[in-house]
Amino acid sequence: MQNNLIELFSSIQGEGKYVGCRQIFVRLEGCNLDCQYCDTENQPGTHAAARIETRAGSRRFEDWPNPLSAALVAEKIRAMLKEIPHQAVSFTGGEPLLHAAFIREIAEQIDAKIFLETNGTLYRPLADILDVLDIISMDIKLPSIVSRPQWEAHREFIRLARGKDLYVKLVVAAETGPDEFHQAVKLVAELAPETCFIIQPVTPSGGCQAAAPEQILCAQEYALRYLNDVRVIPQTHKMIGQL
Repeated sequence: MQNNLIELFSSIQGEGKYVGCRQIFVRLEGCNLDCQYCDTENQPGTHAAARIETRAGSRRFEDWPNPLSAALVAEKIRAMLKEIPHQAVSFTGGEPLLHAAFIREIAEQIDAKIFLETNGTLYRPLADILDVLDIISMDIKLPSIVSRPQWEAHREFIRLARGKDLYVKLVVAAETGPDEFHQAVKLVAELAPETCFIIQPVTPSGGCQAAAPEQILCAQEYALRYLNDVRVIPQTHKMIGQL
């Protein structure tokens, strides 16, 4: 199987429960949503070549013509895994579940934990590859930042994903309304109350404004009434200049 790749590189996980862990990142094209604060150029068909790091963490890249085979991507990942121990291989995007079969084919050719970074809406493709996944980082997309609400899709996604090492991440901006935030918390509390819940202060982009410190504290205070593990973690990789 072949697919377009944006980039493949080794870096630290900058968000969520596993922040600071060394991971290999496989970034895929395309997304099914239109988040206001999106900071990733992921449009399908706009990457004639994939940027692949020549050695894990070197920040030196070679361009490889797209599309790439799953076998080639797996080979590059195996080479990086030999160079440096990594906590996991992270499939990200865009929305990687648009390429579920491609992820499965790669996962079956490497010996590493498989980490999925997802917007938490494509539950049918998730079901197709759930058996090869180890860690799932699921976003909840609030109605204020997407063109249509995703509550039912999120509900079905959590039902499937909660048997894995799942954590839920919710970006909070100045524009985030209390009602929608409360609905997100109650959804997670209903379906997976033991799941780690990450409040991520937005990195301003696309017109979004940063949340005030007191807004973040109020959000965490509310979430702690319903959930056992609520953390506030910003995008740390951007603070220290990592990819």
